[in-house]
Amino acid sequence: MHKKFLHFILFLSICISCNKPEIIKLKRGNYRAILRVKDNQKLPFIIDIKNDTLLSIYNAEEEIIVDEITYANDSVLIKLPVYEGYIKAKVYNNGLLQGFFIKESLDRTVPFYTEAVNKRFIKTNNTNIDISGNWETIFSENSSEDKYIAKGIFKQTENLVTGTFRTTTGDYRYLEGIVDGDSLKLSTFDGAHAFLFTAKVTNSTMNGFFYSGNHWKEPFTAKINNDYELPNEEELTFIKPNYESFNFSFSDENGKIISLSDKEYQNEVVLVQIMGTWCPNCLDESKFYVNYLKNNPNKKIKIIALAFEVAKTKDAAFKRIQRLKNRIGINYPVLLADFGNVANKKMAQKKLPMLNHILSYPTTIFIDKKGKVRKIHTGFNGPATGKKYHDFKKDFETFINLLVSEK
Repeated sequence: MHKKFLHFILFLSICISCNKPEIIKLKRGNYRAILRVKDNQKLPFIIDIKNDTLLSIYNAEEEIIVDEITYANDSVLIKLPVYEGYIKAKVYNNGLLQGFFIKESLDRTVPFYTEAVNKRFIKTNNTNIDISGNWETIFSENSSEDKYIAKGIFKQTENLVTGTFRTTTGDYRYLEGIVDGDSLKLSTFDGAHAFLFTAKVTNSTMNGFFYSGNHWKEPFTAKINNDYELPNEEELTFIKPNYESFNFSFSDENGKIISLSDKEYQNEVVLVQIMGTWCPNCLDESKFYVNYLKNNPNKKIKIIALAFEVAKTKDAAFKRIQRLKNRIGINYPVLLADFGNVANKKMAQKKLPMLNHILSYPTTIFIDKKGKVRKIHTGFNGPATGKKYHDFKKDFETFINLLVSEK
């Protein structure tokens, strides 16, 4: 009886193992990934799969290393670093993927698939057009509500184009693409941004559309203007006249309430960073601050970040804050200022009523040792902006040295 029972158990285990679904994993190689955005347009980017648990995403000079990859049967979950967005896809035996790019807090799902191609855009026509230079740009020109200005900064080598658009609140980070005949195509994907720009171009004009995922489309026009400059980012945000100082009280991840009026911040140079873990320009700025503090360990400044999170719950917001801190090594406090509908900046501004507005994530307030606001810098021009970024770093260091040297 016992022997028969053992045979039955063995037979049952064999049957179960035979029916167990096969785990199919990523295959090494370079692939073109495609997001299907609005108007059924294709937004491409390049993926280099190093092994079944590591891959890189490329946008021009940017390499995004992705190492949070898990499997379930014939599916893979690829979690992008820092941001909440992830790719969930079926893995085929030939190594190709098909699924979705998902941002849960915004209820956004974008179709995704890969191709065995190692080019972002495929050239079909030669061109005699060169868009290298600076471009005076207007987005949504005919909309009083959505209209805004930008500065395009591009470099072209044969058909290949790299660069970005700067706005008054930041930049669109690393854009890469081609001029194909008289058509411009640029894209970027970093786990937060999924941007595609298409336009008809000449050597002096652009007319096209900007797509953000499959939820947003707007027109833009541009003209070459190498002398064009955006408004000064240090003159856009200010303390209202009826407020004498800047202050706040928000909680950290341990439930501790931290205020600018705390003893720790008295007689100190303090930078207050208004940001969010979902915001790529905020990530660029946070990396800059982390590196600056690391390279200047004796510099007597303190930084406090105020996070405005798109997460739907307080717990989810703090999990994202902690993930960001761990990922890039933030060792200064990141307080939760608000969560939920923070894209409505008028709602977010109620948390900091002494400001004339919250125009941009990020925004940094520079406060001297006497507690006086000396400067407010709106937005952040990251490494994709080239010379602008290098100029910012020099100006930042000069101004910090001035504040630290003051009695």
